[in-house]
Amino acid sequence: MKYGDGREALVAAVVQVVGRDGLAGLTNRKVGKEAGVDNSLITYYFGSREGLLAAATEWATGRSLELANAASTARLDATFAEAVVNLVLTEPELQLFQFEMILASRRQAELRPTVARLYDSYIESFQKMLVLYGYPGNRPLARAVFSSVESLILQQLTVADPADVKDAIADLDGLLHRGVRYSDALESQPATGLAP
Repeated sequence: MKYGDGREALVAAVVQVVGRDGLAGLTNRKVGKEAGVDNSLITYYFGSREGLLAAATEWATGRSLELANAASTARLDATFAEAVVNLVLTEPELQLFQFEMILASRRQAELRPTVARLYDSYIESFQKMLVLYGYPGNRPLARAVFSSVESLILQQLTVADPADVKDAIADLDGLLHRGVRYSDALESQPATGLAP
């Protein structure tokens, strides 16, 4: 899979190598071969393995958000569910790379800032989505909803049928709609001092 020359090719190659072989299997030689460029360019562009992994994580996050949002109506509806499932089917290494980085950040403190930025990007994207449902500025809910989708992606990569993942994402859409209606109904009731 080619995404460009030089720097971008190396970043995309890291995602492919880590997605396929794990972080333990990442070598400059494999990355250069996958990218179709001289592996000495890794030092030239990134300076270090950490710099390369940080750039690859940001690239993978951006690509995932771009691909999911491109086919999305900005809600967790059937179109979004289809986009997520297709992303996992067509580019599983992209998702596997991100999970590898998340797990590695537990043991390698130098990766944590990069992984924190990865999560911030996704949570901010979900915050924007939740505004359309009537949940403005609700970061904790955005984190919870994103975590649900993230878990479904992991399940699709390992044990779940894509159709089940689509249905589960569509059910999240229904839950968010019902939650807004329930909240609106509570606000419209006169205050009686009694819980509903």
